[in-house]
Amino acid sequence: MKSIFKSDSLSDDQKTNQSLSLRINVFFFSTFIIFCIIIVRLAILQFVEGPTLKDEETSRDTKSVPLASIRGTIYAQAGEKLAYSTSVQTLYFTLTKEYSETSTDKKTKKTARTPEAVAKADRLAADLAADFATHGAKVPKDEVLTKEAVLKAMDLDSKVYSGFMLRPIKRGLTNKEVAYFMEHKDKYPNLTVSEEDERHYDKDTVASQTVGYIKPFKKTDMDIYRNILAAMKNEGDPGLAYRDDEFVGYDGLELQYQRELRGRNGYLMVGVNAQNIAEGIEEVVPPVKGNDLWTTINKNVQLKTEQAILDQIEWVHRNPVQGKVHPDAKTGYAVAMEVDTGNIVAMASMPDYDTNLWTKGTMPDELWNKMMLNYRNGTISPIASGRSGHNFDSTVFLGSVIKPLTVLIGLNEGFISTSTTYTDKGSATFGRAGHETTVRNAGGHAYGYFSSPAKAIEKSSNAFMVEMIGKKLYEKYHEKGVKVWDKYMKEFGLGVSTKSGLPNEYLGQINYTDTKAAGSDQAALVYASFGQQGRYTVLQLAQYVTTLANEGVRIKPQLVSKITDAKGNVVKQFKREVLDEVTTFNKSYWNEIKKGMNSDVTAFNDFPYDFARKTGTSQQLGKGELRDNGVFIAYAPRENPKLAVAVVIPEGGFGSSSAAPVARKIFDAYDWEYGLDGTPKKSIPPKEDAADKTTGDGEAAEDGH
Repeated sequence: MKSIFKSDSLSDDQKTNQSLSLRINVFFFSTFIIFCIIIVRLAILQFVEGPTLKDEETSRDTKSVPLASIRGTIYAQAGEKLAYSTSVQTLYFTLTKEYSETSTDKKTKKTARTPEAVAKADRLAADLAADFATHGAKVPKDEVLTKEAVLKAMDLDSKVYSGFMLRPIKRGLTNKEVAYFMEHKDKYPNLTVSEEDERHYDKDTVASQTVGYIKPFKKTDMDIYRNILAAMKNEGDPGLAYRDDEFVGYDGLELQYQRELRGRNGYLMVGVNAQNIAEGIEEVVPPVKGNDLWTTINKNVQLKTEQAILDQIEWVHRNPVQGKVHPDAKTGYAVAMEVDTGNIVAMASMPDYDTNLWTKGTMPDELWNKMMLNYRNGTISPIASGRSGHNFDSTVFLGSVIKPLTVLIGLNEGFISTSTTYTDKGSATFGRAGHETTVRNAGGHAYGYFSSPAKAIEKSSNAFMVEMIGKKLYEKYHEKGVKVWDKYMKEFGLGVSTKSGLPNEYLGQINYTDTKAAGSDQAALVYASFGQQGRYTVLQLAQYVTTLANEGVRIKPQLVSKITDAKGNVVKQFKREVLDEVTTFNKSYWNEIKKGMNSDVTAFNDFPYDFARKTGTSQQLGKGELRDNGVFIAYAPRENPKLAVAVVIPEGGFGSSSAAPVARKIFDAYDWEYGLDGTPKKSIPPKEDAADKTTGDGEAAEDGH
């Protein structure tokens, strides 16, 4: 028995060893089989499927699809919105292969989307139509987004958009719709909700042509956007890419500050196959809102300036000036510029128009025909900025407003002194003996004895300017005299850029350099001396009178005071900027011309400040007859000047009767808002006994003109 039990025990041990050995063998065998499978699979991938996979990898690309940012706001000086964007949420669809896959019929050889793709698109469109009906706002029956409308918006055949580009399905989603689609991203992986903007402009049409307007990127033809388009074709930052339907600045401040206002686009990184169809969204980068512009334009002063021009145009139509009315005065332009800062408080080009007309992306012919002649800023350009009855643009000859500078030149060149006397006989002659040309004063007036050059400015003597400066420039410099005159003009901003930065700014027409047209070098200088050579913009005139007020310091016109980001932080601030400084003029010369800028102007009879001013009446030929253009420049107060103003009314008649009344209303409006003496009149409580002397808005009551 004992031996039997011993034998059984050894048998169990052997069985245990055999079982362990079997499991080890099975493990190694399984591992061997797995490795064999892996090796075989790798071999298949490399030698059988490799070329196919390589082709697929080569054909696959990644594209960035821009998501438009919210455009920044353009504010007036006190914070009123002149151009602003309201936020709207848009639902976009990304076309992928499952919705666009096609097959070719063997018999007809025609290619069409597969039944599966058609069914999937139909199902998505039906679901979206149902969701819009459930979660969207109630709309008129003809505006309901049906299944068919959604299918059309999906652009499954890529007739409107490139294969990988986003398709806008619905713009202006309700909060309920936004919440629903954000919560159901798993159900709708091909849909994206993006915040976008709708541009709006102040309905009061405040400085319309200065603020500018926008147009879709795909409809632009400017160098700035052609360069952007070229850059987009190269590899670069996808945040800088533009969408075809993105609105961009096309004129005025909207164009000048396009980069700042636009912000930075977001984008989707989309995998794209060889057919240019999206295979999925790989990354989403949200857009960054654009910065805001704070302009120097005071809305109240601007609106009163615009109305003053319109009122004055109507007035010269009905009221005789120098014995006749002026029905061909149809346009007017004015700029008000602060003497110490360069800030443009008002810039008016009338008539203006509603820039909201551009925000739809298309312009009906009827509307375009009404505004095609005045949609540009006439204070900086003569093109598409209004026309008078005889087709005069906004850049007219200066007329007598050039005479303060003419006298300064005469003083500086030593032709006259501050004590020079002159007897005005009403005319002066120039040219070769026996072939003289006569230049007369306005109306042929003979002003008699002048005790100083200041009186020649005050009386606006053409004869003095011709005999004492124009002819003497030629006698001293001969044919080089024109270049000497041109140098002085440019130092005061006439014939050069004002550096305002506004796009399409015109540099003026320098007629005096065309000595052949004038008749001779001497004739060019003579005509230039009393303002019948050289046509300049109203902004150039404003800079010119500001330079006179600053005694030779030419400063940059500032239209923007600061730029802030979306949180209100100041990104950039603009301050007084000196462009040139004339240092050759003696202080006594400035005093002389300041004393001479003392024209008798009825519109300013009750003006409470002593101020420097000069009226001008330039002449242009229209239908065989010389027509009078009204020009006026002024700064106030005469000592410690605060504001400079330039006004032009083409075909308005004498400047004292057409342009000067507009300037008076601008000064009054500025005095009310800021105070020409530093104290805003709107801050002063009205006196009871003065109630009948002021209008409701605080402007001084006057007889009109």
